[in-house]
Amino acid sequence: MIKDPYQIIIRPLITEKSTWLKDKNREICFEVHPNANKIEIKEATEKLFKVKVDRVRVLRMKGKMRRVGRNVGRKKNWKKAYVRLKEGEKMIEYFEAV
Repeated sequence: MIKDPYQIIIRPLITEKSTWLKDKNREICFEVHPNANKIEIKEATEKLFKVKVDRVRVLRMKGKMRRVGRNVGRKKNWKKAYVRLKEGEKMIEYFEAV
């Protein structure tokens, strides 16, 4: 059980899809700690950004294979969270809190 919100939410993911979801569905995408659950992610988002969260969806992402010359390696597995804000809440600006 992780308590520090800065350890739960690692970084925001800024992609075309996450920008589209932010505008359309009021959803923000984060890379989160692999052992964090939905409740911890919700509490950390509310504490860090001072907003109310409607729901949280979580995905486990598999690390990709990488090659450098003939050496084959692998990136680490990680976890992604889609956080939907409640209606009437201000949208999170990434440069304000993190």
